[in-house]
Amino acid sequence: MQNNVSERPFARCSTLSSPARPADASPRAALSARPTAGRRLAARVLPLLAAAALGGATLLSSAPASAQSKIAVVDVRRAMLETEEGLRVQATLKKLFDSRQVELDSKQRALADERDKLDKEAQAGKTPKDALQRRFETWQRQAAELQATMVDYQREMQRKESELTTPILQKVLGLLRRLAAQEGYDLILDKSAAPYYRADLELTDRAIQMYNSGQTGDAKAAPPAKGAPQAAPAKPAPRPAAPAAPAKK
Repeated sequence: MQNNVSERPFARCSTLSSPARPADASPRAALSARPTAGRRLAARVLPLLAAAALGGATLLSSAPASAQSKIAVVDVRRAMLETEEGLRVQATLKKLFDSRQVELDSKQRALADERDKLDKEAQAGKTPKDALQRRFETWQRQAAELQATMVDYQREMQRKESELTTPILQKVLGLLRRLAAQEGYDLILDKSAAPYYRADLELTDRAIQMYNSGQTGDAKAAPPAKGAPQAAPAKPAPRPAAPAAPAKK
């Protein structure tokens, strides 16, 4: 005689997606939106690091913008990723996380297969209800553990990316400050904030070349803006008063 096994214990969990058709929990789905290390850097690291270090769309500004301001444009993302060091970082991240990704994919497939078996056995009604219930509870626990592992994996990947790319970003910004000081740029904008600009205004390739050649940034302070009042020279300190002559006896 077949057991009338209740379907309720095997209903899909509202807080945990099915491993057979994962949505946001799957590391493969999470990384498929960033198929390359370059896109991963742009999608996660740059919005955080650049916003904090650059203070918005304006990267560098030495004076209020005016009709006579000298302005340039730079693609910070490309300047970071296409340097020789940036390419090495991308290769390092790919090598570091590919093996972890394979391991997570294998566990996900195993959970999907087990869930399918549970569903089929519950529909057939030949397996005792209490045995199915215990197996389903084990599956739920393993699925929750995998989900927690994937969250930790994403956090570790973001932390490592930030660790490796922050120094590159700081060097690129230093080179841009050097260019601004040497060539008198009043304002350097990120490319994403400029819907249109002349091609000769872009500094990205120059920044990459300077980076790869080993040049450093912040060569000297930016010159004062045209028409800005000059600081008055400091007055010399007054001489100390001469000692009083001794009184005659």
